[in-house]
Amino acid sequence: MESLFLGLTAALVWGAHDFNVRRVSAVADAAALYLLVLGFGALWLAPFALPSGGWGDLTAGLTAFTALAGLVYAFGVYALYRAFAIGPVRLVAPISGAYPLLSVGLAMAQGRPVEGLVWLAAVAVLGGVALVARGEGGSAQGSKPAAIGWSVLAATGFFASLGMLHSAAEVAADLPVALIARVAGFAGILVLVTLRRVEVRPALTVWPILAMMAALDLGGMFLVTTAGSFDRPEFASVTSSSFGLVTVLLAWRFLAEPVRPAQWGGIAVVFAGVAVLSLQG
Repeated sequence: MESLFLGLTAALVWGAHDFNVRRVSAVADAAALYLLVLGFGALWLAPFALPSGGWGDLTAGLTAFTALAGLVYAFGVYALYRAFAIGPVRLVAPISGAYPLLSVGLAMAQGRPVEGLVWLAAVAVLGGVALVARGEGGSAQGSKPAAIGWSVLAATGFFASLGMLHSAAEVAADLPVALIARVAGFAGILVLVTLRRVEVRPALTVWPILAMMAALDLGGMFLVTTAGSFDRPEFASVTSSSFGLVTVLLAWRFLAEPVRPAQWGGIAVVFAGVAVLSLQG
């Protein structure tokens, strides 16, 4: 049950993060925006993580493993930004959000009992998100194969990084793991920005929003990582994937964007899937 709650909370904060992405996406390149988000995230986390216990549990191998997880996570988010820049949302969201199926499959491969109802609930959550996404407006701004490719990379990055962070959290304390992953992700995106000669200055004009987004992104990542310390961490992956639903609801409430009947149906399906998982937890 703890993993389910952590995943739902992560969906709320990631949904709020993506809601703000809509507000700033036209200001600067996605890499520049996310570079600042990662940097602010490290600054938010450092005062808590550095004096905390658990650093002694981090061997050189585990530190390198955690840094790699942070890199994979950062490039998964970057791939998601690139996919949404191409669009449309109804194509990108279901593909990029499919990582929970991989997480449930991995849990089964690791010998954990995975009941048929868990698979059904995971499919219901993803199907509900797909229904919500289909009601979103917008058209493709580039090649659909490119959008699909970036979406697949995003899903793969989320699956791999969250699984790696769960493993790290089983051995070491959560705060050191989160800080190492965040700094490594920042370094990776910084290299990308440097190689592509991306102009960062325009992103600085919205730094207060980016600082808030950093806290939200960090919170979601930390919550899902913490689920690795509890039973059924794959439940956190499944429920956290409903962040797109939260984004749509926030846009409906605060931006007066319409929610169509099919989208309300998708929301109901997601809640049904979560209810099934709660009974299994």
